[in-house]
Amino acid sequence: MSGSFDASAGPSDRQLTLQRLLGMALDRLGAGAYAVDADWVIVAVNAQAEVLLGRPAGDLLGQDAHDLLHRQANGMTMPRSQCAIMGACMAGQVRQEERGFFSRGDGSLLAASWLVTPLRFTLHKAGALVVFHPHDQTGAFLPVSSIQAGLLPELERLALLAETTTQLTATLDVNEALDRLARLVIPMLADWIVIDLITEEGQVQRTLVAQGDEGRITRRQDLQGTLLSVPETSPLPLSRALRGAGSTVATPQTYQGPPDSHIAVEQRRLFDVTGMHSAVIAPIRGLRAVLGALTLGRSRQPEPFTTTEIPLLEDITRRAGLALDNARLYQRQRKVAETMQRHLLPQLPAVPGLDMSARYLPAPRASQVGGDWYDVFHLPDQDLALVIGDVAGHDLDAAAGMAQLRNILRAYAWSGQDALSLIVDRLDQALPHITDVGMATMILGRLQHQTDGQWHLQWTNAGHPPPLLVTADGQARYLHSGTGILLGANSDVTRSDATSTLPPGSTLVLYTDGLIESRCHSIDNGLERLRRHAAHLAHQPLDIFIDAVMEHARPTDNDDDVAVLTVRIPPAETPR
Repeated sequence: MSGSFDASAGPSDRQLTLQRLLGMALDRLGAGAYAVDADWVIVAVNAQAEVLLGRPAGDLLGQDAHDLLHRQANGMTMPRSQCAIMGACMAGQVRQEERGFFSRGDGSLLAASWLVTPLRFTLHKAGALVVFHPHDQTGAFLPVSSIQAGLLPELERLALLAETTTQLTATLDVNEALDRLARLVIPMLADWIVIDLITEEGQVQRTLVAQGDEGRITRRQDLQGTLLSVPETSPLPLSRALRGAGSTVATPQTYQGPPDSHIAVEQRRLFDVTGMHSAVIAPIRGLRAVLGALTLGRSRQPEPFTTTEIPLLEDITRRAGLALDNARLYQRQRKVAETMQRHLLPQLPAVPGLDMSARYLPAPRASQVGGDWYDVFHLPDQDLALVIGDVAGHDLDAAAGMAQLRNILRAYAWSGQDALSLIVDRLDQALPHITDVGMATMILGRLQHQTDGQWHLQWTNAGHPPPLLVTADGQARYLHSGTGILLGANSDVTRSDATSTLPPGSTLVLYTDGLIESRCHSIDNGLERLRRHAAHLAHQPLDIFIDAVMEHARPTDNDDDVAVLTVRIPPAETPR
């Protein structure tokens, strides 16, 4: 049993998918049956097993089959080293015995004869099928040969489809989805995989050509590229598939005649270069349109494809189509949100003597964009307003909320000379009435150039990570004053303001929590990591400083977006 399994969490999505696909097939056995993965976790059971074991499927799925079910004749737990069922499975053997004991839900024992046979989910994932038959029931097992020749291939086909569903729906990145599909079908079904996708402009892009090479999947970049548009009348297999006309078996001879399109030319080259002697081609259909085509080819495997294998390929392409549809929709939404977010982030104004630099990075692996932002603008008295903020959420709504918050704050800050904390209070009071923002954190600062040449910073902090001040000699400290409650908390707590003189040559760093938060370490650890790296980089030019801080201080496991704003005070003038 996997040590990390939490029985209280219930079956995983993968186990539920396997149960949905395999359960009905197992019902045809006429005996109790359950399937386990390599860790002996139950991933599918049939209705007969539920009845015989006195346990519903929900109590069986996700559990360790040996710990839950396998018993000695006296009812005691069977040591794993003595369990014949586990021994046969670990050895990859088929084994059948006339007598074994299984624990029922009410604590009683079920005496039964049993059969165990290996069950392959994918090339690299295997488990076992256990079939059992009570001694007090008439009838006999299906012969081992019948199970292996009839049911087992069907179960392995369904297991592959379940794994395809699980793998492809677990990512919203098109390239990652295609790579996962390649690993699922090579070399279990084919030696080559070719994926042609239709772009939004209607061109065909040969997005992936890959082969199995001694256990590895190797991309053939030289065979990838644009294939121009889909031929409207071509009767050749790939052209038909790209029009959604149907699935076909193909050979090198299929493309030996005069080519009727650029696609036919590339198909002939594909067969010549890869050495494929047999291929099967199927359309990849989305919810509303044909997205492309999947080709599986064999060059090393001697058996040619037959039409009997087309249903399996079409089952795979249906799942691939759904995954690609979702990934493309996500990427379009993400692109819109990122474009909007980047356009809303300002160009930094030119201020004599000051050096400023800012960066925004979207979340590297998250499924949605966020609401982080920075802003710099002149106030009516020519003081400089500095803002860093983070709207709660990771979606298009968060990016839109960020835009609302930014514009309202600009208006409030420009319209009066109130204390910064009062401006933020007014913003907080307005949030539920004129914005869609739930909660947000932010720092609003005012940078003033005094007549004596010094630079003073006033600020108020609404629940945001504290500003970091790095002096020219490499000393770094956080400005913890002026901290108050975050926006949207519906609190009557009064916010405060703080003031500090920024030394010559010092660097002020404003940042969002994506730069310091980690699932593995505390916030204090992240703050110290940022402080240490920033201090070490104090002597670097500002653009190098900010890039290095983002590279080295950001935790590798953080999947949030990040905004960083840095301001460097001019160095002290050298006396003449």
